[in-house]
Amino acid sequence: MGADSAGGERKTIPWRSPTLHVILASSLMGVMGVSLISPILPELRSVFGVSDAQIGLVITVYTLPGVFLTPFIGLLADRLGRRRVIIPLLFIFGIGGVGIAFARTFPEVLFLRFLQGIGASALVTLAVTLIGDVYDGSRRDAVMGVNASTIGTGAALYPLIGGGLASIRWNVPFLFFGVGIAVGVVAFAFLPEPENSDPNDLRTYLDGLSDVVVSPTALLIFGAIFTVFFIFYGAVQTALPLLLSDEFALSPGEIGLTLAMVSVASAAVSSQYGRISEWRSASELIALGFVAYGCSLLGVWLAPSPAFVGLSLLAFGVGFGLVMPSIDTAIVTAVSDRLRAGMMGMRTSVLRLGQTAGPIAFTLFAETVFPTPTAGYRTLLFGCGVTILAIGMLAYPFVRE
Repeated sequence: MGADSAGGERKTIPWRSPTLHVILASSLMGVMGVSLISPILPELRSVFGVSDAQIGLVITVYTLPGVFLTPFIGLLADRLGRRRVIIPLLFIFGIGGVGIAFARTFPEVLFLRFLQGIGASALVTLAVTLIGDVYDGSRRDAVMGVNASTIGTGAALYPLIGGGLASIRWNVPFLFFGVGIAVGVVAFAFLPEPENSDPNDLRTYLDGLSDVVVSPTALLIFGAIFTVFFIFYGAVQTALPLLLSDEFALSPGEIGLTLAMVSVASAAVSSQYGRISEWRSASELIALGFVAYGCSLLGVWLAPSPAFVGLSLLAFGVGFGLVMPSIDTAIVTAVSDRLRAGMMGMRTSVLRLGQTAGPIAFTLFAETVFPTPTAGYRTLLFGCGVTILAIGMLAYPFVRE
């Protein structure tokens, strides 16, 4: 383990560590790409004259590269080192995002979002991998919780920032992505390469990774990840902003404030993950998180006003605060150092698949099957809420220790 994990104060957070600063900043960049622009999706419809299904592509083309690239990026990070991979990704993320501010056509937006998605594809993956590399024991659990809390805090602020900047002009939020370039410069200057033993040959590496990936535990984890992000990106990040705009006539700033409730609750819960993990096992916390997801979606379905929608989304944030640190902790402790980035890459590939499929499925299904998209979104919220609540309630007795 690295120097940050040494010493007797393993339960404390090394706040002055440059490595920790880069980890947290990279995680913040990794979740910026969707949260920042979700509130302005309704405005982009009118700017470029596109439909709901087409505007969903702004999210889909961003998440799509991660489906295919993240496992290979994880392999490269295991073979070449974390530093050599994460720094170029930060620069690609920032450059692609800023370029959208100057796009003149919708195809140009989609191309630059795809480029930006390449950069974002493994940022959170590599940040969590670095946590597993550098920290261990109680300190690792505490830093994992802080990282998840930082992600939640950023995701809470980004909709507010995006909505506020959009009040100036629709393209101003995209200029904010330039922060990724600054983080890349900081990482180049201060991020060390974790010390690891020499890697095995490629065939040995791939054989070891494939054995882990197809294990029953890994398959259950991947299934949970896909379900969570399919629903979150389809229902909450894409369908809900359109519903709030069409049904309640909310502005981008108001939509951003409403969506921020997810991340407010997530940040609060995940910041205490070190303590919560001593109360229940990772499997139990994942099941309880699913219960919270289901209650949240049903609350949104029943909500008579935007205020009640925001209150219901707090429960979704509680679920995130329980589920994601539990999943990441389970993964980084299940494999050796030399397989960690590859395994996290597979995790993120499945996550990105859910992110990519969700917006397309929700918008297309709502537009083509139901009389109006609004009616479709409400029906889908109900169906997903019932399904994910049932999964959590049925699973909990089986995983309880």
